[in-house]
Amino acid sequence: MLSKLTQLFKSADAPAADSGGEAELLDAVKALVDPDTGRTYAEAKAIRNVRQSASAIGLDIVLAYPAQSRHDTIRAQFAEALATLAGTRQIDIAVSSQITGHAVQRGIPLLPGVKNVIAVASGKGGVGKSTTTVNLALALAAEGARIGILDADIYGPSQPLMMGLQGQRPASPDNKSLVPVENYGVQTMSMGYLVDDDQAMVWRGPMVTQALMQLLNDTRWDALDYLLIDLPPGTGDVQLTLSQKIPVTGAVIVTTPQDIALLDAKKGLRMFEKVGVPVLGIVENMSVHICSNCGHVEAIFGEGGGQKMAEQYNVELIGQLPLDLSIRLAVDEGRPSVIADPDGTIAAIYKQIARRVAVKVGEKARDYSSRLPKIVVQNT
Repeated sequence: MLSKLTQLFKSADAPAADSGGEAELLDAVKALVDPDTGRTYAEAKAIRNVRQSASAIGLDIVLAYPAQSRHDTIRAQFAEALATLAGTRQIDIAVSSQITGHAVQRGIPLLPGVKNVIAVASGKGGVGKSTTTVNLALALAAEGARIGILDADIYGPSQPLMMGLQGQRPASPDNKSLVPVENYGVQTMSMGYLVDDDQAMVWRGPMVTQALMQLLNDTRWDALDYLLIDLPPGTGDVQLTLSQKIPVTGAVIVTTPQDIALLDAKKGLRMFEKVGVPVLGIVENMSVHICSNCGHVEAIFGEGGGQKMAEQYNVELIGQLPLDLSIRLAVDEGRPSVIADPDGTIAAIYKQIARRVAVKVGEKARDYSSRLPKIVVQNT
């Protein structure tokens, strides 16, 4: 039994096969570096299915993160490295992504239909956490991943408005489970779908946490690579429930450069550290204000706060966004920046952050629990 398990884990990360002329081909590409990870493709074990014949040479690149927008660049990168070796032969480079489930808190099983859960959190409200969540989700979807959003802010759900789904209601085929409401290729679930816009949720903590668990577990998530959970601000009941009962792959902390926002963001970061959830990075919103009339740049909320926090806690600052009117207008209209202006500067920043988050998840240890055989003890 033990030898079979050992072989199972080894085969999951097995390098490309090598025989004859394949060694020469591998040698030609072994130094190529993935700009998104800073590691060579060989180190990441991304080079697979090396092949060579009289008419063609080729290989497959299998990334651990979604990067559909990078495929052409990667193909060109390998084609250039193999040009001399290929001569007159055709070069066939196939690029794809294979996203797997990664390690979570010990003793918590993965969610059905969900490979990785990413919590998006902030210490205080008003720092753009929900806006960040929705744009990261859409950026990951644009890169080819299957994405879901769980709006965990029971008191003030905002995802239906931001996703252009206000007034929608989820279907319930069996009166027990809910079908996620989908737009822009992203599956979503929120308390905002289940109550009227002006209905106040006057609930105590235990009811809120119970509602969160029901929304999470009763939703029929369909083969998600990543489920982003838009947490309410603070470090209270919902955050504790998340860390103790939900399999979280990692967390993203959203802040602004303002001292008071950083103070609260640090509390959120320390909370995740204490409960064993790794922080994937820090996103700093409102880094600078760009005047829409004259283009003048001014750090009205201070500057360098996110970088100092990242250095203090040895966490990566994975992105900085300006205080830009278009970001607010886009989410209010239900067409976030990544959808409203997919080729714009703001969308490019969100896409870079999303790739960095996915890379950080891909670097984590894999979860092999789904491959292990189930052990049943029976009395005979």
